[in-house]
Amino acid sequence: MEIRQREQQLPFTTKDGSTIRSLLDRANAPVANQSLAEATLPAGGATQRHYHRLSEEFYYLLAGRGLMEIDGEAREVGPGDAVLIPAGAWHQIQALEPLRFLCCCAPPYAHDDTYV
Repeated sequence: MEIRQREQQLPFTTKDGSTIRSLLDRANAPVANQSLAEATLPAGGATQRHYHRLSEEFYYLLAGRGLMEIDGEAREVGPGDAVLIPAGAWHQIQALEPLRFLCCCAPPYAHDDTYV
């Protein structure tokens, strides 16, 4: 059984500029096909517009409000919203207020699969 505590995972900045904590991924568990991370952005912050060639991604908003853009279509998102980001889709999220959200990637997130 693999269980990881959020507080024990050190935050780091990804290639797109968000701060994340890897909750379960190849670096801290015997993960093969997906990854789970918690991301945060301060009010007024944004990820750099990017895409993942291989990874399909879900964002699940826990707190705050943001503006989600995928391939030129933008919508406001908030707590309880789940967003599908297809592999190869250019995307960016901007924080209208402090944001906290989960990022799920399959295959697992990799810096080498993030293109800006």
